[in-house]
Amino acid sequence: MKEDSFNSKNLKTNIENEDTLTNRQGHPITNNQNIRTVGNRGPATLENYDFIEKISHFDRERVPERVVHARGAGAHGYFEAYGTAGDEPISKYTRAKLFQEKGKQTPVFVRFSSVIHGGHSPETLRDPRGFAVKFYTEDGNWDLVGNNLKIFFIRDAMKFPDMIHAFRPDPITNIQDSERFFDFCASSPETFHMVTFVYSPWGIPANYRMMQGSGVNTYKWVNNDGEAVLVKYHWEPKQGIKNLTQKEAEEIQAKNFNHATQDLYDAIEREDYPEWELLVQVMSDDEHPELDFDPLDDTKLWPEDQFPWLPVGKMILNKNPEDYFTEVEQAAFGTGVLVDGLDFSDDKMLQGRTFSYSDTQRHRVGANYLQLPINAPKKRIATNQSGGQMQYKVDHAPGQNPHINYEPSILGGLKEAEQIGKEYSPNIEGKLVRESIDRQSNTKQAGETYRRFEEWERAELISNLVSDLSKCDQRLQDKMVALAEEADDEYGRRLREGLANSPKDGSSQEPLGNKGGVNAPENAVEKGHDAEPY
Repeated sequence: MKEDSFNSKNLKTNIENEDTLTNRQGHPITNNQNIRTVGNRGPATLENYDFIEKISHFDRERVPERVVHARGAGAHGYFEAYGTAGDEPISKYTRAKLFQEKGKQTPVFVRFSSVIHGGHSPETLRDPRGFAVKFYTEDGNWDLVGNNLKIFFIRDAMKFPDMIHAFRPDPITNIQDSERFFDFCASSPETFHMVTFVYSPWGIPANYRMMQGSGVNTYKWVNNDGEAVLVKYHWEPKQGIKNLTQKEAEEIQAKNFNHATQDLYDAIEREDYPEWELLVQVMSDDEHPELDFDPLDDTKLWPEDQFPWLPVGKMILNKNPEDYFTEVEQAAFGTGVLVDGLDFSDDKMLQGRTFSYSDTQRHRVGANYLQLPINAPKKRIATNQSGGQMQYKVDHAPGQNPHINYEPSILGGLKEAEQIGKEYSPNIEGKLVRESIDRQSNTKQAGETYRRFEEWERAELISNLVSDLSKCDQRLQDKMVALAEEADDEYGRRLREGLANSPKDGSSQEPLGNKGGVNAPENAVEKGHDAEPY
């Protein structure tokens, strides 16, 4: 063997330059778009080191405020089951106990929120709204963590920290900047459907009571025979749905930046209890090649004509928190918190969220956050977990040998539960890859959504997009116009014409959709009244 056969100069490896992305270990990142999965549809694998390092650091970026969904309001209530899914017994699809009996009530706590800005930001900002429900079931807690809009910007959890960084205020100026927003979105075409919603009046709900809710991700239901179906969750408000134009939102914000929190609190105090119906869409658990999108893609809606909405229960909120911090601020949700009969799909965003949500709660509230009353199940608890910051009790069972904090044991330790329902055991095979899913169809549903909008909603959408895009780099404008043209001819034409006729000056450093906000510092100086020192 020649002496120089292992010369590093002869090896073909990653090309790294001064601007090459690395992780904190110094490893060059060759794929920052996709987590590693079994086949391009998932599931994900635990050894996703680049993703886990990235998301774990992201979860710890803010202390103690939530990294996202910092601004929130909450209320207590109950969920009442219908015992059916549409016209069929719900046991056909799921064995989850809370759904089985007509009239069965389960206590809930709900937290509504905005996403991007801090804990005291105005509730009129253009932003998705969080819609998180904690069910205190007889089998333990179930957290259904979603948003008001039924889709999301991205389909792979690897991109989530970058998305939030782009949407949050600039790290230098601490001002939200639409050019940063559109830089990310223009570079990630799958965002265009969500952009269409967020820049329309649907991007500013009138309040929390009059907005829809959605689980966003695809989940699974499992019946007693261990058979599974894919499922999507939808909350529909009995109060009706109301959204705001940009002008209307600015007028409200000028007088009250807490209006949605106040609206929820006041409605419950006057016993005008908010109510939502829970409906589900059900799909067989396979790849559905007949569709032009993947059912696990959370940037897509499932067509209602093919997968009808089936009512399964209703939720009523009838009690305000007794203390905001204790209940609303310390409330902690996680997409991994499921009960028997509910399961995960291979949705890559869901699998990333399932690690991230509970991880960030342990960082934000502490290792024992589940001992807090707002988060604790309303049933017996017995674990072998102990220690950690702020522990105030040990979860022993009656008669448990306190010396035995492990399992299995024959000396008086805890025992495993007996499983009655058949285990759901999906067959998984495929190569481990870092690839995007097939059937991306990034703009088709955005066009369908645009055509469903009423004319005033379309006009507002174009006006808001033009207001922000006109201040952005021409390359971003061209890309966003191309996506709009791909979605719908009229959508693209109106956006292109609007940009051509818009002023080219001005700064992008203002809240999304804002018109003239960049002049506020100058206006404050001009309109300020002189005063003498005292």
